[in-house]
Amino acid sequence: MRLEPQKIELVGNELAIQWNDGSESFLPLRLLRGACPCAACGGEPDVMGDLVRPAVHYTPQSFDLQSWQLIGGYAIQPTWGDGHNTGLYTYQYLRRIDPARAA
Repeated sequence: MRLEPQKIELVGNELAIQWNDGSESFLPLRLLRGACPCAACGGEPDVMGDLVRPAVHYTPQSFDLQSWQLIGGYAIQPTWGDGHNTGLYTYQYLRRIDPARAA
C-alpha cells in the first residue's frame, strides 16, 4: 500500500494527518518549519559534495501555517505566515519526523 494522507487539518499548533494505513501524525508547527527540507533552509551540497547549511532566521510569523497544497501523490507544500513556501515535505519524510514515531 502506498502511504498517503486521508485527511490533513490544522489543530491548534499542530498539523494533524490521518494516514491511509489507519495511523495518525501530530506534527508541531515549530518542528515542521524547523525541518523544512528546501535548499534555503536545509542547505545543499557544494561542488565538493559537502553540505552547506545557511543561517535561517525565524520570526513569529515563520511558525504560522497559512495553507498547504498537495503536490502530486507524494508531498505537501506548506505556505507560512512569513511567505516561505518552497519546502516539499514528502509523505515518508513527514512520517519520519513525527515525534511519536521517534520514541
